[in-house]
Amino acid sequence: MSRRQFTAPTRGSAEPPDDTGCTVLHVDMDAFYASASLISRPDLHGKPVIIGGAGGRSVVLSATYEARAFGVTSAMPMARAQRLCPQAVIIEPDHRRYAAISEAVMATFATITDSVEPLSLDEAFLDVSGAVRRLGRPTQIAEQLRDTIADEQGITCSVGVASTKFVAKLASNLAKPDGLIVVPRDEVVSFLHQLPVGAIWGVGDKTEEHLHRLGLRTVADLAHTPVETLQRALGDVAGRSLHDLAWGRDPRSVVPERREKSIGADETFAHDIDDPVRIHRELLRLSDRTAARARSAGMTGRTVSIKVRFADFTTITRAKTLRHHTDVSRDIFATARELYDRLGLQRARIRLVGVRLEGLVPSAVAPIQATLDEPEHGWREADRAVDRASARFGAGSVRPASLMPDRPSGSQRERRDLS
Repeated sequence: MSRRQFTAPTRGSAEPPDDTGCTVLHVDMDAFYASASLISRPDLHGKPVIIGGAGGRSVVLSATYEARAFGVTSAMPMARAQRLCPQAVIIEPDHRRYAAISEAVMATFATITDSVEPLSLDEAFLDVSGAVRRLGRPTQIAEQLRDTIADEQGITCSVGVASTKFVAKLASNLAKPDGLIVVPRDEVVSFLHQLPVGAIWGVGDKTEEHLHRLGLRTVADLAHTPVETLQRALGDVAGRSLHDLAWGRDPRSVVPERREKSIGADETFAHDIDDPVRIHRELLRLSDRTAARARSAGMTGRTVSIKVRFADFTTITRAKTLRHHTDVSRDIFATARELYDRLGLQRARIRLVGVRLEGLVPSAVAPIQATLDEPEHGWREADRAVDRASARFGAGSVRPASLMPDRPSGSQRERRDLS
């Protein structure tokens, strides 16, 4: 959807919109990062504020609507934003706060329905069809959500209520800031056809310019253009998709996301073992696998835990919370090994060991803290190089030396590698 803000179409009826069958909600926080940052700075409400680093090479993470009025947008170089709005106050991002508020907002959604499809930290689709009997009509549910988020989190959100995901997301964008728009099922076409083509989800600046060259300026123009013409101009998939959207056709359903609370791996040995070197080696392998899974999922964690099951099936767990989030194999292994060594086991017969990374948050909101002794191109870059090699040549194509097959003097070599 274009970044420009469009005006909501006028309705032909003065009656309240009928929300029957409009069970898809799109809830979007208003200027989320900026709003969250201002919770502790109420003196800045109503003023132009930019969220981002103050350095010359920094970019804008977010901006208040007062700063956006000067043309400031997210991902804009900070130097340019300051030229556009020199009076703006710049605030450093607080990613921990953003993650905490996002988690609380998603928890609020979960009290309404299990059918929640997050799109990012600050927006999600909800299917409330199963909540209508319990909580009231879709519009009432939307208002309840808006009130709860404002009261509990101190930020506002805008909500689109419709029968399809496309129209609901479009409506929430048109409702910004701090608004709610309901698009009745029988008014979808008239609602859409009043809008400019740039308002359609997926039409960026270049596509919009292309459509304008074709003489197509409104969604109505797009809808009444033969689909074959659009396919010749935009390609088969894009042409068909835009034509369908122009008529409000969107068969997609809300797909709930099952967020993992932890990522890990464990291994049951073929025979009970008591050799600490072999157990250290297994912890290394499991740590490597856990870290790779976390990176693949785009997650980082702060807590490393191990599980140890003895020959008699007694099972114990130990955990340690780190100062910073990580997805680095070396960090996870060092912590897992420390936890195991602290157990002080003396040749205990062990049946299973496991490693887990917990306290997960998306990597984008938990900047990795580099250590002072870490080289410019260190373990993090090495892990990502291994990920690329594994994607190309298969899992296990690159691995720590300690995990290579044993040689005649393998036991001594393992002890040196793991020391």
